[in-house]
Amino acid sequence: MKTYAIGDIHGHLDLLHRAHGLIEADGSDAPIVHIGDLVDRGPDSRGVVEHLRAGIASGRDWIVLKGNHDRMFEAFLGDPKSHDPGLRPDLSWLHPRLGGGGTLASYGVANASDRPVAAVHEEALAAVPQSHRDFIRGLPYSHRRGDAIFVHAGIRPGVKMEYQTEDDLCWIREPFLSDQTEHGALIVHGHTAIDTATLYNNRLNLDSSAAYGGPLSAVVIEGRDVWLLTPEGRKPLTVTARQPGQTALLRRPPKA
Repeated sequence: MKTYAIGDIHGHLDLLHRAHGLIEADGSDAPIVHIGDLVDRGPDSRGVVEHLRAGIASGRDWIVLKGNHDRMFEAFLGDPKSHDPGLRPDLSWLHPRLGGGGTLASYGVANASDRPVAAVHEEALAAVPQSHRDFIRGLPYSHRRGDAIFVHAGIRPGVKMEYQTEDDLCWIREPFLSDQTEHGALIVHGHTAIDTATLYNNRLNLDSSAAYGGPLSAVVIEGRDVWLLTPEGRKPLTVTARQPGQTALLRRPPKA
């Protein structure tokens, strides 16, 4: 069973088009799973949301998961005073570190991080199409296909999938990243930014730091075999010898 997957996009529509092009060049019509974090930090979050929404509406076999940044965007539109339980108490979605201001700028709401929240919220409600709000609200938190389970951030080790919480699926790092036990499936995730898509013994991290100037990774998965898609074709990924809990591969301190 073949499945394609694409890592954290973060508003980079150009990189998303490139990733889809690599998949098209691989020559299969297998489903494509997008691992979440469509918005924030990049220049065209609106374009990313519209591209994915319109593609699915036209019949593309695309699955799009909800990441923590997508959830914060959705929550802000519903209630500007909301605070995601996975986010540090001293931060908000409009804090420059999170990138919410850039997302709203792509919808035409300028200087969102520097103005009263009530005014920004009012403009955002007028600027963000209802179709985009409905699309993000309806995104699932997980998807299983064959020998792989796709989630945005990871899973709570030792907990059956039906009992996983949405908070963990879109926010968890530890103890998931350090855990080396078999989960009954390959866990395909993003959320923790590293230099390149990396295969471990029990998980595959696809967040290759597009949010910070890195590439957007696209892979093809067959069983538990994984290939990175490149302009030169498939590049097989082998299980790294590095222990999952070690952080030397991190591109920078974990992003929110």
